[in-house]
Order: sequence, then C-alpha cells, then structure tokens
Amino acid sequence: MKKVVKFGGSSLADGRQYQKVVDIIKSDSERKVVVVSAPGKRFDDDIKVTDLLIQYAQESQQTGSQTAQTEIIARYQAISDYFQLDAAIFAPILDTILALPDQKFIDPDYRLAYFKAHGEKLNAMLMAMVLQKLGLPARFIDPAQAGLIVSDNANSATVLPETYTNLAQLKYDEEEVLVFPGFFGITPNEQIATFARGGSDITGSIVARGLGISVYENFTDVSSIYVANPKIIDHPAPIAEMTYREMRELSYAGFSVFNDEAIIPAIEGEVTINVKNTNDPQAPGTMIVPEDGFQPQYPITGVTSSNHFSALYLHRYLLNQEVGLTLKLLQIFYKYGISYEHMPSGIDDLTIIFDNRQFNQTTIEQLCQEVQEVLHPDTLKWIDDYSIIMVVGEGMLRQSKAASEAISVLSQKGIPVNMINQGASQISTMIGTSRADADQAVIDIYHHFFKNRKEA
Repeated sequence: MKKVVKFGGSSLADGRQYQKVVDIIKSDSERKVVVVSAPGKRFDDDIKVTDLLIQYAQESQQTGSQTAQTEIIARYQAISDYFQLDAAIFAPILDTILALPDQKFIDPDYRLAYFKAHGEKLNAMLMAMVLQKLGLPARFIDPAQAGLIVSDNANSATVLPETYTNLAQLKYDEEEVLVFPGFFGITPNEQIATFARGGSDITGSIVARGLGISVYENFTDVSSIYVANPKIIDHPAPIAEMTYREMRELSYAGFSVFNDEAIIPAIEGEVTINVKNTNDPQAPGTMIVPEDGFQPQYPITGVTSSNHFSALYLHRYLLNQEVGLTLKLLQIFYKYGISYEHMPSGIDDLTIIFDNRQFNQTTIEQLCQEVQEVLHPDTLKWIDDYSIIMVVGEGMLRQSKAASEAISVLSQKGIPVNMINQGASQISTMIGTSRADADQAVIDIYHHFFKNRKEA
C-alpha cells in the first residue's frame, strides 16, 4: 500500500533537516509519493524562502536589488552542497531562480503567485535530485504536467474537479518516488496560482485522493496534535485519534498544525491522515479518520481559541418580527464583499460575528452607517474585543452535559460569556469572550476536562 508523505518548511530548512526527511522516506518502502514545502526557517530570526521570493518579486520590479536573489540561491545551494551534488545537476535550479523576473504576467497578482510558488517547485526539483544521488529512483512531478488544475484566482485558488481525473491517469513506475511541489496548481489559462494558506497540506490531500492512496502522512515539527495550544497549556495531552470534522472545527478556531481546507479532499477520498514529527518519526502521531465507526473515548477532544473575530450588535424591539431583515443584511454584506461567520439572535437582538481580517477601518465605518440607514436599530455597536472559544468532541453527542460543564467552569471562574452557540453537528460549542479572557478560558476548560488525562 502506497503512502503520500508531506514535509513542511521547517522539515526542509537546511541540509541536516533534509537528511532526516531522506531517512524517513527510505525507512518505509510504501512512501512513494512525496509533497514538499519551501525551505522554512533554520532558526528563530531566519527568513522563510517564500518570504525571500516575495522580496525578490518586489526588488526585481522596483529597485533592481539582488539581495533576495542572492540569498535564495544560497539557501538551495547550501542544501545541494550538503549532499555534494554536481554543479551541472544543480544548474537548472540556479537558472530558474535567475530567470524568474524575465517572465510575462497577465497582472501583478499572478506575478506574485509565480514567484511564491517557486519556493516549493525548486525544492521539489532539489529533493528529486538528492534522492537520485542517494540511489532512489525519484522523479519531479510538475503540477502542469500532472494536470493539477485550480481556479482562476492567483493567490487564493481552489482545486477543480478535473484535477482528480488527470491525476488518476498519471503514468509512473511502481518503484519510483514521485516528488510533488506543494502550494500551487495551474489555472485553465495555464497560469500558476497558489492556495491561500497551508497550501502544501492541501496539495498532499489532493494528490492522495487523485492517486487513490488511502494513507497521507503529514510531517511537521510536533509529535502530535494536542488538545490545547502548548503555548497556553504546559505539556497538554496529545490526541491519538480524531475525526475529520473535529479537526475542521478545531482548525477553524486556532489549531494550526493541519490546514482545515486540506481536510476536504481527504474526506472526499476517504484518506486517513497521520500527523507526525520529522524530528521524532517513530512517535505514533495523531490519526485523523472518518466519522463512520469512530468510538470517542472522552466527551471532549480539544479546546482552542481565536482572536481574529469582531462582531456587529443590533438591538431593536420586535426585531424578530421584521420579514426580510436577514436578506437586507446579506445584501449589505454582499455589496462590501464581506462574509459572516455566525449570527446568533434573540427576540430583540442580533449579533453578527465576522472574521475581522477582511476589514479595514473605512469598511467598518461604511458598513455600520449603511446598516443604521437600512435597518434603523435602536442600538448598533461594533465590537472589536471578541474572542471565540471552541470546545469540540464527538463524545459531546453522547454526553450533552459537556457543553454546560464548559460554560459552568467559566462562570465559576468569573469569566463573562457574551455568546454561546451549539454547532448543528452537536460536536462543538462556541463560546464568545473578551480577548483578555480567552487564554484563561482555555486553561480553565482544559483543566476541567483534561488535567488528569495523559492522552485524548
């Protein structure tokens, strides 16, 4: 049984990390499909290659400086030198870096996407070279040649259905190691376009589904997904196994180990995901599996928080009796190109919660003014001080008191709750707090449910 194995930027930051990746690939003959990110940070104050490529795009167009170009070449050259690749073998990577500014682009967005995508593309080329040097039959797979087709959105693309048909027809030798670059695909107009974020995770899921591979190992710099953020909780319990939808819910509100959008191709292809640690590859990691047949051991699988939310609060008597009120609101949001996250309501009150990363101050002011003019609320407030706590677990379906316990814990600790929303799937409860209380809320809920648990 073949496996898709993806390595993140920290796993590929330099030659030493590269060697760990090579050892992982060689240690399991089923690891025949490799997806790579661009080289990440080698130390805390280092610069990711993707950021250097963005700098290169700017410098080559504005100042003519070669600072970023020189540094990018040095990063790939250092890995090549670690494995003692001949200059002639490395030459295509050098030539590609030098030629990046010479391409023609339909607009600035596609120019930026083209530069950014080459962090992964060059690293996949280099990984194939290294594996070949070490005696493994490896081949670089260009997304254009493989038919990884994405939507016509330069820096926020989504995969198109024909990708899966194309990948299913990919010809390869059973003994080959195929090396795919993550993060990008090709539009129907043959332009490079990148995924919005976590792009290499997304590519790994797409490739696994497209090639009909049921196991996707995602190597990162942590040994498990934990029930809470280790930056908030010291040594939180690891999660041995969780479902797709638990991962989606937790990723939405702060879990950053695995991209929430990357789950979707895996769900569609019924691909089991195993999150593992490049620096401790023998650790079992966390399995992300389908819901069917899953038996939760505990009511709660994880708790997390996120501060990138704001809310619009409206109050007016008999608000609930106005026909078409929601339609009017949605038309205003559509006008400004704004999506909302949640809309909890009462008889006379309505709160609309937004991802505040889509706003600037001007948009906020214009939006509030138009809502006031159209709906005439007695009270209208924009609330910036807003955090969302997500309490998630398949076990909540069986133990309904888990949600009330979480809320009770916060009440006992004196943490004000300004919104409670039960997910339709009944495996999650969303709790709104102030930003100042968010970390303490996570700590208190964690200690109530997980303090004496070694594993979730």
